[in-house]
Amino acid sequence: VSTVDLIIHAGDFTDVQVLKELKRLRVVKAVQGNMDSMELKTVLPVKEIVEIENKRIGITHGSGSPWGIEERVRKMFESDRIDIIVYGHSHRSQNKVINDILLFNPGKATDSFGILTIDGEAKGEIISSR
Repeated sequence: VSTVDLIIHAGDFTDVQVLKELKRLRVVKAVQGNMDSMELKTVLPVKEIVEIENKRIGITHGSGSPWGIEERVRKMFESDRIDIIVYGHSHRSQNKVINDILLFNPGKATDSFGILTIDGEAKGEIISSR
């Protein structure tokens, strides 16, 4: 965590304590997930946009069936000039570029986590925690 500048969480904290613990470590940009408590849903948005080194990052949890989720999250940000979309919900990792947008889903929280490196260009890496 010492080399991390920002923690991005795409929802499903399920407990506000998880968010509080992450905020003790670093600055956190986060959105609500479908499994989050009402307490979390009152403080977290459905959609967030952050800019890091001239890269615009859209963050959302996602919804609906895992099939077609990439298209749905892209549509959420289609008018926002986004370079990267970080999302969750499907619990399936994804790290690919479609139409010049990096779609990045680190996968199931108990199995993996993701690292985005932005140094002129954006690069995603999914790391197994098993």
